[in-house]
Amino acid sequence: MYPKNEIKPLSVGIMQASHIEFCLKGPFLCKGKNAEGCQDAGLQDGKILWKGHLYDCLNFDPTSEACTFSLSHVTIGKEFHWQRQERQTFQGALQLKVHQGEIIAINKIDIEKYLESVISSEMSATAHLEFLKAAAIISRSWLFCQIQNREAKSHGEPSKRTDKKDTPERLITWTDSESHQLFDVCADDHCQRYQGITKIVNGNARKAVSDTCGQVLVSDEDGAVCDARFSKCCGGISEEYATCWDNKDVPYLQPVSDTIPAHELPQLQDETEVSQWTLSQPTAFCNTNDKKILQQVLNDYDQETMDFYRWHVTYTQEELSSLLFKKTNIHFGNIIDLIPIQRGASGRIYELLIKGSLRQRIIGKELTIRRALSEKHLYSSAFIVEKGDVQNGIPQQFTLHGAGWGHGVGLCQIGAAVMASKGYSYTDILYHYYKHTHIKNIY
Repeated sequence: MYPKNEIKPLSVGIMQASHIEFCLKGPFLCKGKNAEGCQDAGLQDGKILWKGHLYDCLNFDPTSEACTFSLSHVTIGKEFHWQRQERQTFQGALQLKVHQGEIIAINKIDIEKYLESVISSEMSATAHLEFLKAAAIISRSWLFCQIQNREAKSHGEPSKRTDKKDTPERLITWTDSESHQLFDVCADDHCQRYQGITKIVNGNARKAVSDTCGQVLVSDEDGAVCDARFSKCCGGISEEYATCWDNKDVPYLQPVSDTIPAHELPQLQDETEVSQWTLSQPTAFCNTNDKKILQQVLNDYDQETMDFYRWHVTYTQEELSSLLFKKTNIHFGNIIDLIPIQRGASGRIYELLIKGSLRQRIIGKELTIRRALSEKHLYSSAFIVEKGDVQNGIPQQFTLHGAGWGHGVGLCQIGAAVMASKGYSYTDILYHYYKHTHIKNIY
């Protein structure tokens, strides 16, 4: 339990750059003086140059709740297909620090205020209230799980968050949301999308956070706060934790049929069955074309991708061989085949053999595969491979037919939004996607 009056403000890393432009709306206190209006800070001799003086650190504290600050050129969706820069506005305090030759902008904000923004950044604040309540609880759960992991690490307890097995025959690597050094969480998809009050934070978002204040999901097994993962669209079946991250069993992050009552799970490790599954349109909550629901769930840049349930992408031989060389720094020669070695329960590949005319290599896990097969990120690793125009044993075309958007572990955002529209409560939604859990107030 956390006494509410002892909960410290959250520190969120927003951006880092050699030069930062920011605007203070309303008076902020810095170095004992009022600061207001448009400002800029640069680097000089390893320190922050601001108003003609050099500093190791600058803190801008708001003098009232009405004060806000804006940051220019904030990158969102880093390394994803929607990557872009925005001007974003925030409540709370602004801190500037120097780290590894750049200035880091950190927002210090009340946790519940942070959550209001997260559920308005990860999806639209106009979404159904029950969906937003579920989103608030999983975001709060994930956050406190990260804070506990960071505290454990600071006390010398083991906190392994990355792994890599790199040999000439195989590269199996994964990266999790490891603890940040200078702040609790970052503001992008690496942790949770947090875009301040730039997105609409309306009464629904505030009510969702207020109505669930202090509520988190905890594991029935050990009572620990759940590492409540979520993705955009599971594709009909959610995935297990170990397919994407370290090889451990997480009882509440297991494959779930995205239907009620649950369908029997197909055997998607079998290539014949996964092919039939991927090329069909099985019934699922997340199998929807309801524009009204999708506009409530997806922010503007997410709506640039509407083929989330089933999708395909085609490469020529030249495009694929060039892409794989660029992404892996390995010259495979002509690509002869892409062969799934290991699949998870949702059909997501976590070991893929790239077979070329010059050499071959197995790569994984799912995010490594997605990065290797796209200029940004492939929508998911749940795909089958269709080879075309084979000449002398060399395919001249590869088409990937895929399912879902994201890693697929935990809650499916589009599926959950559809559930809410059908009258399911936020507890129904949470217990559908996270088995072996219960909701608990921690403050």
